[in-house]
Amino acid sequence: MTYKLLIVDDEAANIRLLERLFREDYSCLTASSGEEAMTLLDQHEVAVIISDQRMPQMSGIELLKRSAARRPHMVRILLTGYTDLEALVEAVNCGLVYMYVSKPWNNDDLKLRVSRAVENYENNKRQHSLTATNERLTARLKEMRVGLVRAIAAVLQVKDPYLALHAVRVSKYAELLGERFNLNEDLLADMTAASFLHDLDAVAADEIYSGVQELKEIAHMIRCHYENFDGSGSPLGLIGEQIPLAVRLLRVAKEFDLMTNPRVEDEALTHENAIQRLQRGSGKEFDPVVVQRFSDVASELKSVIPTGLSEIQFSGMRIM
Repeated sequence: MTYKLLIVDDEAANIRLLERLFREDYSCLTASSGEEAMTLLDQHEVAVIISDQRMPQMSGIELLKRSAARRPHMVRILLTGYTDLEALVEAVNCGLVYMYVSKPWNNDDLKLRVSRAVENYENNKRQHSLTATNERLTARLKEMRVGLVRAIAAVLQVKDPYLALHAVRVSKYAELLGERFNLNEDLLADMTAASFLHDLDAVAADEIYSGVQELKEIAHMIRCHYENFDGSGSPLGLIGEQIPLAVRLLRVAKEFDLMTNPRVEDEALTHENAIQRLQRGSGKEFDPVVVQRFSDVASELKSVIPTGLSEIQFSGMRIM
């Protein structure tokens, strides 16, 4: 593969020298001004740009700054025969300049630097490709979460409307708690999904997530949400912080809703009594810190309770 090298200098003699130096190894493009260079960058995938610093209308640093957005993978080398230390240090620190070379340059040294710059260009492209792949996987994961929650919501709505609304309330409470604990976006989404799907037993969860590697964390949360803070729970007997934080949040949210919205309305506890019950279980069934934080936000709970499945929002999308 022949890489493209863009040489920018307002002195024709320098352009000729650099072109002769690199034309055997690279496809050389030349420009005598920053504007001309920008036009070429619109037309060509340039691997490395070598620009003089002192040029009329547009300095080398200004050119490299403008070109960074247009060709983010391109590696930028600055040639300078003047002492402009402050601007140079700023450009290097900001990542605008991969390296600078003082005039007059040494041919062998410059060729070695450009060779290394090409390697860096390939690394930049690989990194960009990995980032793009990760973004696609993240988008796919979000779509899978929402699709799964939609499917379960539809089934629950038909088979057990109470359980459907219970799942929604638990997910809302858990989401509110997760925000207070500053969970990152991905973990918050996983926990919200697990909170909605938590009434699926461990076997059902394993069946649903079988072969879906990206959703294994949700299945793990569902499997572990019967663990008690003191280690007396199941299925693994986890204790304290061995239980993932998101699971500890889910557990408190679930128990609170079961107490305040039971199937038999006459058995319902008030918010205040339910909070007291959680506090009595603090350190036993529940994480004391989570219980305290949940108690602190109790006044906000009524505002997040949906009145029907048509109001369900998950990951910013309406479910039904």
